[in-house]
Amino acid sequence: MSIRPMVNRAPAGFLNRAPRAVQNVLRLRTAGRLRAALLGALLAVSLVGCADRYFRDAGDPDRPPPRYGLSGLPVSEYWTGIVFNGRKIGFSHFVVTPVAGEEDRFEIRSEAVLHVKFLMMEKNVTLRSRDLVDGDLRLHRFEYDYIMDGNRLRLTGSLEGDILKVVRASDGVSSVEELNAEGILYPASGIYLYPLLKGLEVGRRYEYRIYDGETQSIETVQQEIQAYQSSDFFAGEAYRMRTSFHGQEVSTWLDGRGLPVLERALGGVLVSGLEPEQEARKYLVESTLNRDESLLEFSLIRISPPLEDPDRIVYLEIFFDGVPRDITIPTDARQECEWSGGKLLCRIRAESSGGSLEPVSGEHSRYLRPSPTVVINDEIRAIADTFARGTSTQIEQVRRIVAWMRDNISREPVDAFTALDVLSRRKAECQGHALLYTAFARSLGIPTRVANGIVYAESLQGFLYHSWTESFVDGRWIAVDPTSGQLPADATHIKLLEGESLSSLVPLVSMIGRVGIEVVEAR
Repeated sequence: MSIRPMVNRAPAGFLNRAPRAVQNVLRLRTAGRLRAALLGALLAVSLVGCADRYFRDAGDPDRPPPRYGLSGLPVSEYWTGIVFNGRKIGFSHFVVTPVAGEEDRFEIRSEAVLHVKFLMMEKNVTLRSRDLVDGDLRLHRFEYDYIMDGNRLRLTGSLEGDILKVVRASDGVSSVEELNAEGILYPASGIYLYPLLKGLEVGRRYEYRIYDGETQSIETVQQEIQAYQSSDFFAGEAYRMRTSFHGQEVSTWLDGRGLPVLERALGGVLVSGLEPEQEARKYLVESTLNRDESLLEFSLIRISPPLEDPDRIVYLEIFFDGVPRDITIPTDARQECEWSGGKLLCRIRAESSGGSLEPVSGEHSRYLRPSPTVVINDEIRAIADTFARGTSTQIEQVRRIVAWMRDNISREPVDAFTALDVLSRRKAECQGHALLYTAFARSLGIPTRVANGIVYAESLQGFLYHSWTESFVDGRWIAVDPTSGQLPADATHIKLLEGESLSSLVPLVSMIGRVGIEVVEAR
């Protein structure tokens, strides 16, 4: 079923990636705990903006500080419920076991299942991981499975000296990448085991590197044990810990056994807490009856008055409110952004402003190369060759790609890991459309990049998160929206960042649900 009749002119595109934005924060947690009675709107609302009211100093903790080895964990398995914007959206499961027959080897298994509804459609995400570590939590091997809307990505990897060898498999296509892993490397699943192994003591700080399967990169984690507190939200006392990772922060309260009795992220909009297995799994049944669209409401940036004929807007001037200072919004020939009086002023044109033409340079070569998401194989090249037959200009080839995708790729809220996923299933959301278009364009020698940002949804009277593309043609970058078929894309396409990998999308997490827009001029 096409999403177009429900969201006029603005497919919910990047909104369909919002579960991934949630996952970026879920990576910071193996799980969390909360009594079932608190898994509702009251908790999520209570924790937003006024958290200090509910947490009290618990005095001096017992000495020595809690510290355990993997072979002596007080609790090695637990289940959690996950609440987003006041509604339960899924569960996670975590377990640590010794490996039979292998000395000083442990297996960490974790699983998260998310079920989100919006626009009367459903998003289903399953994440499974298996990490083989030693007694010091150092990573040796891993197996990760990610399933989103039926599309599957499998990662397997092992450390060979200072090299981490990663094998990706998706839709029958495999690739191998070797990453420089010099030094000690830990698994993402061990983020909350690490301070337990080193010691839960107020004032301690930890910094270490992990391999993150979702972004397929080696990243640095920073942690600080900030306080020892009691709360109305959990029994007993717990250590409050702040974890920073990928530019995001998560607050976690760990009890003396190392269990996360409470977690909050995204300013309190994402909350998790421990549950019995039966209670955690029961959500999957209940969610089939739930028609809540909290994800849509949370992501939508409403404006008043609404824009008229947005697809005809060629110039847009707006003020952004709530944009974090550490995020740099792109400025180029099409879009100019600058800080003004504490707000970000942006001017966007449907077509690039005048000025000298930009020559093709070595810098553009990276926009011609394939990548783990923009896969270019013989089938992609064969189809792309048909777009070039009988044409003498690249702009005509771009038009043909857009027309072919309009006729052959349906617009549905189905996630895809690679361009090949989209081609084989002939359906995708906006990110999938952008990946496939980029693969076609690059195979024809047209430098192309993926833009991520927001676009106006006329029927919802606000902006939604979305992805489109930019192609370098005739000396200029032009915005192309293969999902809506716009060439050039209208001026309500506001670019917040560039990138085709999951890691490039992480900065958006700190903006979703927090940004406001004031329209100064639209014409």
